[in-house]
Amino acid sequence: MSNIQNKVVLITGASSGIGEAVARLIAAKGAHVVLGARRTERLDRLVSEIQAEGGSASACALDVTDLQSMHAFVAFAKTQHGKVDVIINNAGVMPLSPLASLKVDEWNQMLDVNVRGVLHGIAAVLPDMQTQGFGQVINISSIGGLAVSPTAAVYCATKFAVRAISDGLRQETDKIRVTVVCPGVVESELADTISDEVAREEMKAFRRVALNADAIARALAYAIEQPDDVDVSEIVVRPTASPH
Repeated sequence: MSNIQNKVVLITGASSGIGEAVARLIAAKGAHVVLGARRTERLDRLVSEIQAEGGSASACALDVTDLQSMHAFVAFAKTQHGKVDVIINNAGVMPLSPLASLKVDEWNQMLDVNVRGVLHGIAAVLPDMQTQGFGQVINISSIGGLAVSPTAAVYCATKFAVRAISDGLRQETDKIRVTVVCPGVVESELADTISDEVAREEMKAFRRVALNADAIARALAYAIEQPDDVDVSEIVVRPTASPH
């Protein structure tokens, strides 16, 4: 029996990309997946497709920038299944631009979703995980959390923060497993949020070599299915042909 079997796994940003891919994979491995995102019509369709394949899935509207919304998401999962074993803080945005473009609203959006969203997810599950004496927090960073590149200063700063938050949490507990995953270029809708023309063209060139989201889903499944005394702390997954 897989260590994923019967685990209750919460996934933010589950309506597309990595979130959708990992939901499908671990539901097929026997997890009870609870999906959160703003686009509820996509969530409902994904739930129906997972259930049609024999998997266990439910969904709840979620805005990760709103702490009360996150608490409601976790409460929904507990009502459905009585516990939370894993949260995957996956929701993220990437509206890249040179700092000189002064797109302050986009900077704040990245801080709200990429950093506060992760903190809200941790805040909503940590008390219960501490009480029950087990659990796993998985945070999605990026190769942008390992090195900075032009047009990505603020985005990279948020992903460096995710790695710092993850390692701090790991050091503060001896019961809860903490994993940070740093994907390279992945086929997703992230680049669709780029409004700056220079950054958009640079990203098109950068994304010519990209992984399918399933590659990241497999890495997440690997971290979850390890024995409870094994903490896979950090995983970097890149395309083989990636220069970065």
